[in-house]
Amino acid sequence: MKPHRRKKLGIILFIAAGLSVSIGLILYAMSQNINLFYTPTQVAQGEVGVGQQIRIGGMVKEGSVVSASDSLLVRFETTDYVHAVPIEYEGILPDLFREGQGIVAEGTVDSAGVFHASRVLAKHDENYMSQEVKAALDAAGVDTSGHPTSLLPPES
Repeated sequence: MKPHRRKKLGIILFIAAGLSVSIGLILYAMSQNINLFYTPTQVAQGEVGVGQQIRIGGMVKEGSVVSASDSLLVRFETTDYVHAVPIEYEGILPDLFREGQGIVAEGTVDSAGVFHASRVLAKHDENYMSQEVKAALDAAGVDTSGHPTSLLPPES
């Protein structure tokens, strides 16, 4: 092989190796920051590892919101009307947060099955619902009020 071809081949291999290492590091960093969406049923069935950063979505269960009188700690349950998951959040909740509303919370699950939220998001108007929450409720066979969809009259 001629020296100039060997030099070009060396440069090409160096660039390819550098790109491979760069892409590998980028993919590794992205995998560490991914937040997967889970339903309350999936969390209750143990599909989530302890300490794994996830998002959970569902409806705030009626009568489940309990606020601490001496701190910003709030405990409530989110449900897909099949299972409910207890959530603890310390902070100021969104203005639109209330029982019976759809929410998405980000955080981790502890070994007791309690979800510790670092952020809680509430829907922004009465017509909006997160696509993930809507899909979870559809999969559970219920509407946003918890009634089975099989009992609803067909839409015309």
